[in-house]
Amino acid sequence: MMLQSSGTKTKLILSLVLLALMLLAPMLLSEFRLSLLGKFLAFAVLAMGLDLIWGYTGILSLGHGVYFGLGAYCMAMHLKLAASPDGLPDFMSWSGVEQLPWFWTPFQSAGAALLLAVLVPVIVAFVLGYLTFRNRIRGTFFSILSQALVIITVTLFVGQQGYTGGTNGLTNFDTFLGLKLGDPSVKLMLYYVTIAAVGLTLLLSLWLASSRLGKIPVAVRDAENRVRFIGYNPVAYKVFIYCVSAGLAGIAGILFVLQEGIISPAQMGIVPSIEMVLWVAIGGRATVIGAIIGTVITNAAKTTFSEAYPEFWPFLMGALFVVVTLFFPKGIVGTLQELADKWRAGRTRSTQVLGSKALAYSEPSKPQ
Repeated sequence: MMLQSSGTKTKLILSLVLLALMLLAPMLLSEFRLSLLGKFLAFAVLAMGLDLIWGYTGILSLGHGVYFGLGAYCMAMHLKLAASPDGLPDFMSWSGVEQLPWFWTPFQSAGAALLLAVLVPVIVAFVLGYLTFRNRIRGTFFSILSQALVIITVTLFVGQQGYTGGTNGLTNFDTFLGLKLGDPSVKLMLYYVTIAAVGLTLLLSLWLASSRLGKIPVAVRDAENRVRFIGYNPVAYKVFIYCVSAGLAGIAGILFVLQEGIISPAQMGIVPSIEMVLWVAIGGRATVIGAIIGTVITNAAKTTFSEAYPEFWPFLMGALFVVVTLFFPKGIVGTLQELADKWRAGRTRSTQVLGSKALAYSEPSKPQ
């Protein structure tokens, strides 16, 4: 109980420090750096969802870039339509498409686009999750299937040039709900919206992890057959958490497109999907707050290395991953929690020893 309490205190302290840093960032960073931080925090929403399924449920998804990309494309489709004076995106005209496809029509509404940006990833995750988990496909086999989903999706989006923009993706849009996305005040507003999304996702994730609903996926991770034997259906819980994670990835895609102004198939490929897993591993699995820290630190290091050492930065990033994996297997937050627990345990033992000595010293000697 004491260790659990200390872990909670560590997460609370880290959360407050992160919140303070995020709120102070606009006063400390330039407009360019602030936009980068906003993008990293959008990724953090996805990373927390990924931590729910990998850290707490034991499902290693190497295809979460698909759900991120689907959410981003749904948002970008509305932005592209809003930026098309004649109602037909420019790349469709270049590809010989003369009429807006039926599946683009709902995205003329901003509300529908926002809703579909969450629903579409959830529906895809439900179909894949139900079919695989019901057939007890897990571990490496599920990871391979998730990568197959990435390959299929990227190939589809690249091949359908006239409907998806092909390799170039969707870009050249600058307004949302009448607001100029390039305006500094709008960028600042989107940054604070992203902070709010990170905060709400953090609260949701911590609640799921600590509630009874969240304890069952942890039991499934550690002993799925035992959970099944005592009367729970692991499939339902795994599908639920997987869908929640996909929905959070869709929200991350929305925030990313609004701040970055582009989405392409390359951003939901295999390499980005694997990088997403590394964010969680570096921050610390099954910590939630570690997903935020790992995402921001990893992406900030990637940006710094690529700027300072354009020819060698991939090697530096690889070295960073190796060092963290070898020397901090529990990630940044997991290591901090372990050190805090050892320190508190040492203090408790010292207090008990001093108390025993003081008691022995104060006891009167028995008469002979």
